[in-house]
Amino acid sequence: MKTSQIKVLAILLFLFLYACADDDDNTTTTTTTPADDDPIALTDQTAQLITEWSDLWVSIDQFTNNMRPNTITRSLAYIHLTGYETAVPFMDGYTSNNERLDELDVDINELEDNVNLDLALNRAYAIAFDHFMFSISPEARGDVFRFRNNKEEELEQGLSEDVIDNSRRWGRHVARRVIAYSETDEAGEEQVRDQTPADYVAPVGDGLWAASDDEDAWFPYWREVRAFVIEPEETSSTDFSSLLTYSEDATSDYYMSMSSVNTIATAAANGDDENLWIAEFWADDVEGIMISPPGRQFSIANQLIEQYDLDFDQTLELLLRLSFAINDAAVSAWDDKYTYNTQRPSTYINEFIDEDFTTNLARFVVAPNPAFPSYPSGHATFAGAAGGVFIDFFGTDAIDFTDNTYLGFDYIIDFIGTPRSYTSFSEMASENAFSRVPLGVHIQEDSTEGLRLGYEIANAVNALDLSN
Repeated sequence: MKTSQIKVLAILLFLFLYACADDDDNTTTTTTTPADDDPIALTDQTAQLITEWSDLWVSIDQFTNNMRPNTITRSLAYIHLTGYETAVPFMDGYTSNNERLDELDVDINELEDNVNLDLALNRAYAIAFDHFMFSISPEARGDVFRFRNNKEEELEQGLSEDVIDNSRRWGRHVARRVIAYSETDEAGEEQVRDQTPADYVAPVGDGLWAASDDEDAWFPYWREVRAFVIEPEETSSTDFSSLLTYSEDATSDYYMSMSSVNTIATAAANGDDENLWIAEFWADDVEGIMISPPGRQFSIANQLIEQYDLDFDQTLELLLRLSFAINDAAVSAWDDKYTYNTQRPSTYINEFIDEDFTTNLARFVVAPNPAFPSYPSGHATFAGAAGGVFIDFFGTDAIDFTDNTYLGFDYIIDFIGTPRSYTSFSEMASENAFSRVPLGVHIQEDSTEGLRLGYEIANAVNALDLSN
């Protein structure tokens, strides 16, 4: 064979081997942990997997039992901490929360070199869902395990047993370490087990909230639950007495505020107008029919992730920041609720304005109001916390967004879930906060303060440096 022919064959052989090596490299960088000096290149499949799990969470949130709203906020924080910590070794420019969160101990030495991130995430999410979504319908729990198994079968195609085992092991390790971390929050564990503690005695007095005869106070000690970024004592609070003073005088500000709820909620019910649409669209109060108030913000986030086509690391960052903000919003809002102990407007309206008044929530549930004090509005606090995170994350308040949360939902009872559109995050948050007035369960002062508090909490979460 001539020298020239040998050279040609050598070149062809080199190109063939290079092409094979290139294929192998592509497979490796999209599925395994690269060496420290190698770039990280993960496919869009990872972002899709994360959003599929997040969408699955929203679908099962409809079928919780005695978890909302507070237990949901806590569950979301640990679920999305699990996802973030599973993936953070693969994320350029991000660091683990081990140093930021006392008692969190995810051991990076448990991560092998040949781990498929998608498979690890799939296993980690499944374990976290099963643990933290502890009270859902059997059908919903079955959906979780069917999704996990179907995804595993899909993701394991072409992988060696060693990669499969190491990937499952890493996802399992992270999920178990996050669960162990959650259990160090003794107050949170206790509140989850006993959501209506019998030892709580509500204060008695004019204008103060009291549970009805057939219900107990929900989450009266939630102020003691772990906050991830900002504690209740670190947030500011507008004293309710600086806004309104209890009065039965028809010319007083207190009477007028209550009367406004009567007027707006009654007109909404009788007129079937846009205010009724707003009230029911944002209600999110009824298990088995609607998703939860904090869960609603994650439905919105999922839609934004798709609209902006976020990468997997951006997706995990957004979900983590949002979950921290929503968790801390509940802790601070319920601290204020049981500090001021203000009555629901329907209590006052029935006694002094209109004995036939009922809330627009009452046609969906037996109780006309949520079973905890009124000020500040939890919905409004969640709305402000989420709105503030969205504005900072996307770098603008302006948005062309339609909330399709309830589009195609299988309603047990009809309510107005028709999509609504917004031109800014703040507009959407403000409408959510206001919605509690035409629903009849809050006065405007409750909503205004909740929104303010939520934005304050978002500012603290936005300042969290995930790179250091």
